[in-house]
Amino acid sequence: QVQLVESGGGLVQAGGSLGLSCAASGRTISGYAMGWFRQAPGKEREFVAATATNTIYADSVKGRFTISRDNVKNMVYLQMNSLKPEDTGVYYCAGSSAGWALSSSTLYDYWGQGTQVTVSS
Repeated sequence: QVQLVESGGGLVQAGGSLGLSCAASGRTISGYAMGWFRQAPGKEREFVAATATNTIYADSVKGRFTISRDNVKNMVYLQMNSLKPEDTGVYYCAGSSAGWALSSSTLYDYWGQGTQVTVSS
């Protein structure tokens, strides 16, 4: 079992930056694909970014967001720059035992509780 805890959410103005962290415990995340998803009010959860031996991003965040990981510290990060109001939502960290970065939420085995990100216009 892998437990995931997100932190770093908050309120930021459009154009600003925010960094999210995900602390994993229970077992090492080395070998796991790790991803970030988000869910806006009234909308379905959507893929943001994921990293394993490959790294992938949703088109809506390419060039603005950067996912990274530290397997020694068992941490996953999401640096978000040039934030837009449409980036508002609850951001979730997720882990998949698949060895490849995936965009489908159904393929992730472990989820954090989420952290709120609000971007004001």
